[in-house]
Amino acid sequence: MDNFNNSFPSGLLSSGSSVGSSDNHKFGGSIGTTSSNSNIFHLGMSLGVVGGGTSSNTNGAGVSMNPQQQAQSSNMLNMNMSGGTNMSHIPSSSSVGGGGSSTTNHNPNAQSTIDELLPLVMQLNNPDQREGVLLELSKKRESFNDLAPILWHTVGTVSALLQEIVSIYPLLSPPTLTAHASNRVCNALALLQCVASHQDTRSLFLAAHIPLYLYPFLNTQSKSRPFEYLRLTSLGVIGALVKMDDPDVINFLLQTEIIPLCLRIMETGSELSKTVATFIVQKILLDEIGLSYVCATAERFYAVSQVLNNMIGLLIQAPSVRLLKHIVRCYLRLSDNLRAREALKQCLPMSLRDDTFAKALRDDVTVKKWLSQLLNVVGPPIEGSGNVGMTGAPVGNALNRFSN
Repeated sequence: MDNFNNSFPSGLLSSGSSVGSSDNHKFGGSIGTTSSNSNIFHLGMSLGVVGGGTSSNTNGAGVSMNPQQQAQSSNMLNMNMSGGTNMSHIPSSSSVGGGGSSTTNHNPNAQSTIDELLPLVMQLNNPDQREGVLLELSKKRESFNDLAPILWHTVGTVSALLQEIVSIYPLLSPPTLTAHASNRVCNALALLQCVASHQDTRSLFLAAHIPLYLYPFLNTQSKSRPFEYLRLTSLGVIGALVKMDDPDVINFLLQTEIIPLCLRIMETGSELSKTVATFIVQKILLDEIGLSYVCATAERFYAVSQVLNNMIGLLIQAPSVRLLKHIVRCYLRLSDNLRAREALKQCLPMSLRDDTFAKALRDDVTVKKWLSQLLNVVGPPIEGSGNVGMTGAPVGNALNRFSN
């Protein structure tokens, strides 16, 4: 992972933070089960991994935007700053309701819910009421299919959410984030996840470069519970983007440092954070442009495969089927690239070739099928490769095979 900063785009991370560093592979604590962590449940379910505005070129956490990016971001955010709520973009009461059920304008319950929702959204602009409103809206977001357009097209709401995000930056380094502050900003991130996943606001969300505001959270390394919760919720926003299988999303992310950020979390995060980060890398690889990007150079390929290999090594001690599922899928997708397939003959972990995970995968037909396909495509290991993983002379030989 020493080649991260040279192999992937740079300029978005704060100075002095090496994305490739992995000083500690052990997670020091897990996320507690409290009512404030309900966002984690919705995150896991939605991604399928569980059964005043800012205008500076560089923010306090070191996220840099070039002039073109800043202009685009400012233009998109300022669209909502010159008037009242643009009602032409806000769904009528007939289209707002829980569970995807359709209602009519004559339904008094539908009108009641929309009348209840709009004042709450407007109250986001009041700093004194914002904390309570964030909590209330984050609880209600599953009940309103079109909450995202309402949030985006109501004056000042996106800027209010970004204010919540940037207000946390001073607490990132040195790490002084409290549980209360983490819960509050995570409620704001939950609303941004709605905007990111909605078909009517996703492109606007990307055009405003809002994901860049989350990268300082992903770049933190503290193992405390508030920071882990913050990273996990931020991953949820990115996960909601890639889940849509939109090529524009992949193109945008590949211009940023999302891959090395995810790779570090895949090595050092909690199990759930590792799972979501691996899911994001998997979705990038499933896109043709994403696969070509990762396999464009030997350094990029080995940055990804080394992390996958390290994760397999840790899973031998503590198997996790849901995490192993995404790792195997990443390997299988990498094997679709001819040069990567040849390299995998040398560096695919032997624990995937033998019966190490047979017991863990006994009841998972899908993962067993993917693993069988992977082994059939890659073929037998090259003689003398052993189980060296990503270190030693055989890796150098595999690197030469990839480059040729």
